[in-house]
Amino acid sequence: MPIRFSRRIAAALTGIAALALAQGSIAASIETYPARPVRLVVPFPPGGSNDIVGRVVGAALSDRLGKQVIIDNRAGGNSIIGTAIVANAQPDGYTVLVISTSFTTNPIIHKLPYDPLQAFTWVAMLGVGPNALAVTPGLPASSIKELVALAKAKPGYLTYASTGVGSNAQFGTELFMHMTGINLLHVPYNGGGPALIGVASGQSHMLLSSLIQTIGLVRSGKLRALATTGAKRSIILPDVPTISEAGVPGYETYNWWGVAAPRGTPVRIVRRLNGDINAVLVMPDVEKRLINEGAEPALKSPEELGVYVANEMAKWVKVAKIAGIKGE
Repeated sequence: MPIRFSRRIAAALTGIAALALAQGSIAASIETYPARPVRLVVPFPPGGSNDIVGRVVGAALSDRLGKQVIIDNRAGGNSIIGTAIVANAQPDGYTVLVISTSFTTNPIIHKLPYDPLQAFTWVAMLGVGPNALAVTPGLPASSIKELVALAKAKPGYLTYASTGVGSNAQFGTELFMHMTGINLLHVPYNGGGPALIGVASGQSHMLLSSLIQTIGLVRSGKLRALATTGAKRSIILPDVPTISEAGVPGYETYNWWGVAAPRGTPVRIVRRLNGDINAVLVMPDVEKRLINEGAEPALKSPEELGVYVANEMAKWVKVAKIAGIKGE
């Protein structure tokens, strides 16, 4: 046999052996998953709804998996920085991402360093909850009608805080402005926690924020909730009307939270995480805590979450057109 030909055969056999070894290693890692802590990236600062939901679920999931779920806050760019980190992470199940409404509104506003529909594998839904329209306590408005009247009397004077350009808070408030015919000045903050502090301190006049991050300040009197955004009143704020019943018929928006992983994450790992997260969400103590915070647990398969995300993107594109929200 010619030496050159035998070398080719040897190289091919070496390649086949290496491939078999790699496949065997991957299969073994799947079988033993998780063998080390799992990093749950929250693309917002501590204190916001993504952080709160992530920590509540992550703590219980740690017990379920038998390995610690480490919360990694990677804020910036209205969740774009943290999301990009996960999009480029190894698809091995050890780096996953909390996604929320901003995941589906960012593509309308920003040029993203990732494809939101192609760079990720959907893992599980976490919850859904209405937002609250809250104002700084010193604002002379105790109802939606009084707020609208004040805004019309002083066009461009009132400011609204948000978690960033392209956020659910911005889209929801812009829709509110469109439906009421008022003009508010947008003040974007770097996350839900800073935005809440801004309004509670009087730096900004109001914000539209998830109940899960607003309820504590409302209960302590540091914020005044004028209305919630769901189709019906919240069970934890039963005396607060919805925006629709308070004078803006048809207004309705929600916040939601889920988990995604890098594209290519093995199906068996995705199924394992989905099953464990769903099991955690129906645990009485986890369910009670999330509901008390303003988030109703929601169970979906990976496929169902994928459909939900795509539908959310389509919905917000329509809202952007209605409200005149433009991208970069």
